[in-house]
Amino acid sequence: MLHLFTGLDLYTSAMLILALLFVLFYEAINGFHDTANAVATVIYTRAMRSQLAVVMAGVFNFVGVMLGGLTVAYAIVHLLPTDLLLNVSSAHGLAMVFSMLFAAIVWNLGTWYLGLPASSSHTLIGSIIGVGLTNALVTNTSVVDALNVPKMVSIFLSLIFSPLVGMMIAGLMVFLLRRCWSNTKKRQRIHMTPAEREKVDGKRKPPFWTRIALILSAIGVSFSHGANDGQKGIGLIMLVLIGVAPAGFVLNMSSSSYDITRTRDAVVNLQRFYQQHDQLLPLVAKQVAPQAGIEQSDTMSDVGGQFHCDSSRVLVAIDHSLSLLNNLQSYQQLTVDQRSQLRRLLMCVTEVADKVAKLPETSAEDQRFLKKLRADLLETVEYAPTWIIVAVALALSIGTMIGWRRVATTIGEKIGKKGMTYAQGVSAQMTAAFSIGVASYTGMPVSTTHVLSSAVAGTMIADGGGVQSKTVKSIALAWALTLPVSMLLSGGLYWLALRFI
Repeated sequence: MLHLFTGLDLYTSAMLILALLFVLFYEAINGFHDTANAVATVIYTRAMRSQLAVVMAGVFNFVGVMLGGLTVAYAIVHLLPTDLLLNVSSAHGLAMVFSMLFAAIVWNLGTWYLGLPASSSHTLIGSIIGVGLTNALVTNTSVVDALNVPKMVSIFLSLIFSPLVGMMIAGLMVFLLRRCWSNTKKRQRIHMTPAEREKVDGKRKPPFWTRIALILSAIGVSFSHGANDGQKGIGLIMLVLIGVAPAGFVLNMSSSSYDITRTRDAVVNLQRFYQQHDQLLPLVAKQVAPQAGIEQSDTMSDVGGQFHCDSSRVLVAIDHSLSLLNNLQSYQQLTVDQRSQLRRLLMCVTEVADKVAKLPETSAEDQRFLKKLRADLLETVEYAPTWIIVAVALALSIGTMIGWRRVATTIGEKIGKKGMTYAQGVSAQMTAAFSIGVASYTGMPVSTTHVLSSAVAGTMIADGGGVQSKTVKSIALAWALTLPVSMLLSGGLYWLALRFI
């Protein structure tokens, strides 16, 4: 970890440590803000005691972070073009990071205090967008350049449609259980609330197999939450380190010579692919407005200016990448500027390859080939050290074990007009676990809070009990306000910070 402070003065080093603590604090807040998503149903159906349920959620959140991968982490990072952080000073990078984190923390704490199941994902994404837009305004650059618009659109669609999908699937599950699992007295117990079961059978706990299903689905929600939301914390820390301490983190300094060789071979194979399919690159170049790209006169030491990825000059980027990678055994052999340049070049080459893969003229076989090359190109760029993953996992799991009661009460008691039945609890949790798990696998950051609360609402509607309009309106209002408020907060804070730099 000592290379964390390579090339940094004492003040920047102190600010970097503070920024990392802010990220971990945000992740801990995320833990207790979203814990209710996993524990509310098992607690209110009396499948588990609250203390045991919270510990279970903390443990499986930890496991989810450790095994969740990095796909969602870098979906968050790529909301802002990496060039934006690489092209600013450490002071600007710190201002960006603190503005984003402070805005996200303030809104998350506020909604938690009010007991509103608002989305930590919406908050974080809104904060990132606010910083990007403000940076565009103060630097007089294009808004399109300030944000990764295609990535932002795909994330927005995921955040908007995932709660609707959760509501429909959970509602359908309850409907099918009513139709197919209520023809005997024993099966009808699954449609009881805990109070009804106690009155009829004199027992507080759900039937054995129903209880097992509730506990397993709660474990699934906890694991999925860790795998998805934990990755956001990892992405935030990498955003901090890449922007503030590029010397040690723009590339994976622990990469072996084999990893570097894989990257170099991928660049060579991509170069050959373009030579064999020379009609594809001009098609991509026509889709984007020409920018100031990589000039022929650029050398690998000429990295002082602003960098733009120009599709029409990608072959030059490939040549420059190979000039840096040839005969390279360790990234320690490169200067700090060369590392930054290589990262830019590899990400630019990958971005253009992604565009080529999406062309109608590209065959399915070539699309698969380009997808495989993409993984090798970014092998040493999109990474996270083990200590970062462990730190985020600990922060999320510890946060999970405190402060859960406020939001859990809203989900367990205040969404439906009637108490939650066992069938509703199982349906909502299984829907949330599956939806969030799929989103984590595909690299889409979704809101655990909104998926589960909408799934609970869907089960209440499908079961004929209805929902409490006051609570639903409050949740909808928080959902509608989260993005604009977090954008304004982070953008305003960043603008203020820039005035003092």
